[in-house]
Amino acid sequence: MAAASRLDIGAYEMSRAAALAGVPLRTLYHWAREQVVPPSVSAMEARLWSYGDLLTLRLMRWLRTDTPEATRATTTQVRRMLDQLGDDLWMIDQRGRVSTIKVTRSGEVIMATGSGETLSGQQVFEGDAFDLFAPFGTAPDLRVPRARLRIVPGKVAGEPHLAHSRLTTRDVAGLARRGFTLAEIRELHPSEDSNALREAIDLEASLSVAVDDQIFRARPCAP
Repeated sequence: MAAASRLDIGAYEMSRAAALAGVPLRTLYHWAREQVVPPSVSAMEARLWSYGDLLTLRLMRWLRTDTPEATRATTTQVRRMLDQLGDDLWMIDQRGRVSTIKVTRSGEVIMATGSGETLSGQQVFEGDAFDLFAPFGTAPDLRVPRARLRIVPGKVAGEPHLAHSRLTTRDVAGLARRGFTLAEIRELHPSEDSNALREAIDLEASLSVAVDDQIFRARPCAP
């Protein structure tokens, strides 16, 4: 049996998928119901989206808003290039650069190296193309959500976590919500850097605000 692609790994419930993908909850629900971007992990009542679904959601959101004319950039093309890059997508060099996938305004799908050049030798300038992984709206970077945090689909179910650790940002934020101070959390996890713990709390706060704002906007106005 062939090994599963990293893109097929990860399991994000609706609110988590919406916050990480940068897609409003109402839009995500509609797309799931209309099979525009159905959840590939579980389509049951507890819908679950994969990491690859998050990238597809971002692409669809971008194509349907800022660049409706970019119809040639299909999700199949993007998936093919993502699979081609494989583990290189998660290789971060000493300067923090990674290879990535970009979609141009004309609909061309491009693999870009960490140096900023495309594999065809072109230069893609900022603003000319949409980076599937970069921060999108209120959503964070999908590989390096903060300097000391990482998202790797095959690690801790694709949850944001502290780099070089299996400690998830949700676990850290959960302790903070229970009243633990940063110093107390550091005592519980002495091998972790205080700045990384602080970034974990900050990330989860930003994701919660994004979801809360989406829920508020989706509610009908009171009569």
